[in-house]
Amino acid sequence: MSTTRKRVYGYLAEFKSASALYKAAEKVRDAGFRKWDCHSPYPIHGLDGAMGLKRSILPWLVFFGGSTGTLTAFSLAYGTQVLLYPTVVQAKPVNIFTVPAFFPVMFELTILFSGFTVLFGLLALMKLPRLNHPLFASKQFHRATDDAFFIAIEARDPKFSPEGTKNLLQDIGGTNIELVEEED
Repeated sequence: MSTTRKRVYGYLAEFKSASALYKAAEKVRDAGFRKWDCHSPYPIHGLDGAMGLKRSILPWLVFFGGSTGTLTAFSLAYGTQVLLYPTVVQAKPVNIFTVPAFFPVMFELTILFSGFTVLFGLLALMKLPRLNHPLFASKQFHRATDDAFFIAIEARDPKFSPEGTKNLLQDIGGTNIELVEEED
C-alpha cells in the first residue's frame, strides 16, 4: 500500500482569451499576490507589466561576467607576456603599451564569460533544472502550450487562502478552477 502524502500547490484557473488573461493578471496583482504566474501558448505583449514584474537583474550579471572576462584576459596576457616571460617581438617594448596585442584574447574571454554568465545566471534565476513541476499533474495544464490561458496562484503566497483565492479567481473570470496538489 502506497502512503504518499500530498500538499496543496495552489489553484489553477483557465481564461478564455489573451485579453481576459491580461485583465485577470492585473486584478491578481492588485489583490496583492506575489507567488503566482501566467501561462499562455504564446507571448502576450505587456503581460509582464500587468503582472507587476520588475526588470531582470540578468543584464547586470552579464555585464559583470563580461568585465570579469576582460580583466581575466588582461591579467593573463599581461602577467605572462610582460611580467613572467617577456616576449620581445620585432623589437617592440615589453610593457603596458603592448596592450593592443592582448585585444583578441580580451575580446574572446569577454564573450566567453558573458555567455557562461547568461547560461548559468538564467538557470539560477529560473530555479532550473526542475525535473517535475506540480502543474504537470493537472488534467488541463497540458493545453497551456496549445490553446488555453492559465493563472496559477501558489499556496505558499502569504495572501493565499483556499476559499478566498478560489473566489477571487471566479470573480475575475476564471473557469475550470482546479486545486493542484504535489507529492510531499
